Amino acid sequence: AVEGLVLILLAAGGLPADEGMWLLNNPPDKLLQERYGFEPTPGWLEHLQKSCVRIGASGSLVSGDGLLLTNHHVGSDQLFKLSTAERDLLAEGFYARTRGEELKCPDLEVRVLWSIEDVTERINAAATPEMSPADAYTARRKAMTRVEQESKDATGLECEVVTLYHGARYHLYRYKSYKDVRLVMAPEKTAAFFGGDTDNFEYPRFDLDFCFFRVYEDGRPLHPEHYLRCSQAGAADGELAFVLGHPGRTRRLLTVEHLKFLRDVEVPTFLRYLWRREVQLATFCNRGPENARIGEDSFFSVQNSRKARTGVLAGLLDPELFRRKGEEERRLQAAPTSPGDSATQPADPWADIATAVKTEQEFHVRYQLVGRTFGSELYSIARDLVRLAEELPKASPDRLREYRDSELDSLYLQLYSPAPIYEALETNAVASGLSNLAETFGAGDPTAVTALGGLPPAERAEQLVRGCTLQDVETRKRLVKEGRPAIESSTDPMIQFARAMDPEARALRKRFEDEVEGVQRAAYARIGAARFAAYGESVYPDATGTLRLAFGPIKGYTEAGRTVPAFTTLEGMYDRWKERRGQPGFELPQRWVDLKSKLDLSVQLNFVLKADIIGGNSGSPVVNAKGEIVGLIFDGNLQSLIWDIAYDDVQGRALAVDIRAIIEALRKVYNAGALTDELVGD
Repeated sequence: AVEGLVLILLAAGGLPADEGMWLLNNPPDKLLQERYGFEPTPGWLEHLQKSCVRIGASGSLVSGDGLLLTNHHVGSDQLFKLSTAERDLLAEGFYARTRGEELKCPDLEVRVLWSIEDVTERINAAATPEMSPADAYTARRKAMTRVEQESKDATGLECEVVTLYHGARYHLYRYKSYKDVRLVMAPEKTAAFFGGDTDNFEYPRFDLDFCFFRVYEDGRPLHPEHYLRCSQAGAADGELAFVLGHPGRTRRLLTVEHLKFLRDVEVPTFLRYLWRREVQLATFCNRGPENARIGEDSFFSVQNSRKARTGVLAGLLDPELFRRKGEEERRLQAAPTSPGDSATQPADPWADIATAVKTEQEFHVRYQLVGRTFGSELYSIARDLVRLAEELPKASPDRLREYRDSELDSLYLQLYSPAPIYEALETNAVASGLSNLAETFGAGDPTAVTALGGLPPAERAEQLVRGCTLQDVETRKRLVKEGRPAIESSTDPMIQFARAMDPEARALRKRFEDEVEGVQRAAYARIGAARFAAYGESVYPDATGTLRLAFGPIKGYTEAGRTVPAFTTLEGMYDRWKERRGQPGFELPQRWVDLKSKLDLSVQLNFVLKADIIGGNSGSPVVNAKGEIVGLIFDGNLQSLIWDIAYDDVQGRALAVDIRAIIEALRKVYNAGALTDELVGD
């Protein structure tokens, strides 16, 4: 059972001591003061906010010359794209000893959150009482686009309206965006991911999961006003620490019926796909060294997702979770109605969510498979081109959200990326997706017939990939510029395939938005209003991929009757290497073997803390009360995987790389003195 599990409401007995992914504009002042005697001042919060970055996941600026620290596994996509058959940066590592040697990333964007504004009233005003849930959802979505564009026009910043508390609040986030980002340093993957899939989500761990980039502005290194300074003293067992990062998505506010859908349909469906794809990629990678190189990043991603979702499902299969969630729900249903309820909100939001969930169950698998691009870069590019031709002639508020004007710069950065695309991996991905369609729906299903085009999956994939002209960036740009006529007349087989698949994908998406998401948004807004009536904003919203503050002490735990200490050391890494030497995932780079005698083996390598994190927090800085960086989040343990749904701090822990190990490795293993001086300098 999930011991001590208490979901979000204070009425259920109070939040576990260190639960919470808190908004930077609504920090847990009272909780921190009462529990730790710490008061986060506005200046402290602003400094941390403007030192942290969104980089696909999380990261932070750590020098006055734009140096950026994140995880190796966050940066691995760029390492892969910058690699060649002759120079594998994932395997060999990389260090630019001069600024001129830094490698420009093909499609990496860094965003710094600059300001937050509550725009709830304006977004909600777009929906009127007579509107259906679907129409109200559409009206709010259009209002969000208008607010974003108006703000971008006025400020020049990238703007995003963020939905909080499932629709009870809307905040406008404004970002400074940087698209000239260069690779500075990365260790070998065998050091960064020591232990491989065997030790993934386990503890004790011995990973040096870090890498450095540099942000440039107007061709010169960025000189940020705010950046994190490094604590060379590190952190101590029991010390309060803070995590600033971008947790992707949590489901802690979901109703019982919605959680049952996750347990019985959504998570198992995705897990079946992941298991299937993992086996296929393992086979692909085992066909030779070059296949292993080009498939490694995809293989790791699938393995990681599979293990994470397995942990989520294990938590959802615990009856204790549902018992406590049911108690919470009944307590809230019995609470007085919020005086601010709108006539547009449902009378029984729990019933409406149950109905929406039942509706989604009817077409969930089809919606997911038809909407998926199979993990194929070329198919993803083709679909973007097809949809841009359809969407760009429309007014921005009337488009699909990802094609609104305020997002086009970021979209084009990805669409026009010069990163290499590997035909063999593309063919494997497309063949896998086509086979999955036919296996799931039946080979006689009209969608499967259209997708296969009269050929077996492998032959159809060869036809689509080998005939595709979209490897050429200039071709992509031309198709966007010429628009619908060029798309409709294109003989490129991948464009034709995307055109054939898109009508059903759009129809399924519209049904989801109208009959599921729109209904749920209205219902959860009503539930959110009830929470606010009872507790105000003393509860935190579910994660949304935006910047959050978490906190907790550095602290070990007890498992199976043994004490698991908070810290591991470099010596422990070498012990683990000797114990498992020769087994997959436990290789050490030769330089680590050769230079062992030069190292202080007592230096702390990894540590655990009780701060509340989830996927997306990878690369988050761990800071002390002074705002100094003491570590780098890179994972959670197995017991933390249920944190998607509910926080539990009995054994669940966040995992971090100790900044002292990074410094030790830079100086003594990688001979990166200049980089180390920049990191630790005043």
